[in-house]
Amino acid sequence: MQKIEHLEEFAKVADYSLVKNLNADPKATENGVDHDPRQVFSGHYVPVKPTPIENPKYVAHSKAFFHELGLSDALATSEPFMRMFSGDTSKLPEPLQRLGWATGYALSIYGTEYYDQCPFRTGNGYGDGRAISIFEGVLGGKRWEMQLKGGGRTPYCRGADGRAVLRSSVREFLAQEHMYALGVPTTRSLTLYTSTTETVRRPWFRNGSYSRDPEVMIEEPVAITTRVASSFLRVGQLELFGRRARKHEHSKALEELEKMVLHIIAREYSDEIDDTLTLEEKVVRLALLFRKRLTSLVANWIRVGYCQGNFNSDNCAVGGFTLDYGPFGFMDMFDPKYQPWTGGGIHFSFLNQPKAAERNFEMFCRALKPLLADDKERQQTLDKIKKDFPLIMQARMFDMWAKKLGWEKLNVPLFNELMSLMIETSVDYTIFFRELSAIPEDLTPFVKSFYGDRYNDEALMQRWRTWLQQWRNSIDAATPEAREALSKKLKSVNPKYTLREWILVPAYQAAERGDYSLIHELLEVMTDPYAEQSEEIERKYYHKKPEELFNIAGVSHVSCSS
Repeated sequence: MQKIEHLEEFAKVADYSLVKNLNADPKATENGVDHDPRQVFSGHYVPVKPTPIENPKYVAHSKAFFHELGLSDALATSEPFMRMFSGDTSKLPEPLQRLGWATGYALSIYGTEYYDQCPFRTGNGYGDGRAISIFEGVLGGKRWEMQLKGGGRTPYCRGADGRAVLRSSVREFLAQEHMYALGVPTTRSLTLYTSTTETVRRPWFRNGSYSRDPEVMIEEPVAITTRVASSFLRVGQLELFGRRARKHEHSKALEELEKMVLHIIAREYSDEIDDTLTLEEKVVRLALLFRKRLTSLVANWIRVGYCQGNFNSDNCAVGGFTLDYGPFGFMDMFDPKYQPWTGGGIHFSFLNQPKAAERNFEMFCRALKPLLADDKERQQTLDKIKKDFPLIMQARMFDMWAKKLGWEKLNVPLFNELMSLMIETSVDYTIFFRELSAIPEDLTPFVKSFYGDRYNDEALMQRWRTWLQQWRNSIDAATPEAREALSKKLKSVNPKYTLREWILVPAYQAAERGDYSLIHELLEVMTDPYAEQSEEIERKYYHKKPEELFNIAGVSHVSCSS
């Protein structure tokens, strides 16, 4: 396949289905200069002009993703492409559009509707405050939407500056490509540019602080990372139109909800939902398919030790993939209640993510209900689909844990004992499961995953020896060939490397000094997370979190500042 070398060639694949098929806000400005907070009462999107960052500088791009899309690597540093994806759309060649679009959505937290986070307390001012989509088209045989994170103010900015800082942009850029390499459905990273002159003030922590709340305001360089997905349609977005239809907020509310549902199907489920079905049949089918994807996604998060941190409905993609890498984290020491975000609470903690997903799914189903108002039978079907979510989620979790442990079916007593041992021993989640994947004969390899000195507790270590022997008896490892085959299988689901925060901090700190080498190194390492890499990389990244970094603000926990 011939690679796209110039912006003019890139322009030819543009095809803006969202703009064509959905309603623009009727009160939007023609020139897209719509950067002040205001209420948006109807329409699916607001045409808005991005605000370019000053004096943009190339930081990184995903070579793997460029290759998938058929883009030349040289395009990332070409002046026209770089200008476009740092927010300057004023000189784009046709048919590229010079106006991007921002979308509104509702907010619900753990199944409770909220309105007060909107500055007008109506829910009409909540949405993409600094995320602006600027491209939609077909590349590599798939439809993609490209969105600037930090592209400036929109009507949904709620008074903020519309910018993202380099620190959070580095985290998101690396995390998206890492998650994809882990086999977890996710948005992708295209490019990362920063400004050599423009900064913004953000609340953050003092160096070495143990504070749970930001203590100081610091100047940080702004940046724009372009994230890419089949769409950026969220449960919260569907909720907004469901609420309006349910409350009859305007004459076209039900029509806009129907249009949104059909657009979700076209963008995310067209291969799985027959276009000849009735609307009511499509709605039921959509709920079934989203349930399947959402339960699979959350089980995958837990498989790799990932915690979303802030799994509100507006951070839940209706396509069933990971969206919005804000206060996320990859777990070091195993803790069922692990929560990287100081504002997240236990309800969004590591092993509560299945329950949080259930709450988001409930809001998803509630938003669909107005479309089934005249079809009692399918209302009952939808209710049953919603009611069965915990059973489907549990089955996904059991299957995931079984695969991590080399079983066809989860051995519940052995699994429960393992969870108890991991908590009591303070085990590093990633390292333990990776060492287990080698099917060791004794506890020696596990010691590198034990924090503290609990390995000196002989009674505890005897429990471990008993568990290990019982586990070895429960798997198919009777011959060297069987053992090797199982080990290979286990290593394909238990990664060796995960993008922990203590690994990320030096990369974004160096980037703020103009040194991007660690970003490039991490991009290479973390996009091959299951591989046995060089001894140098292993020494650098395959070890427990240093003790001195525990409970340190910005490393062990983060605020939502970005």
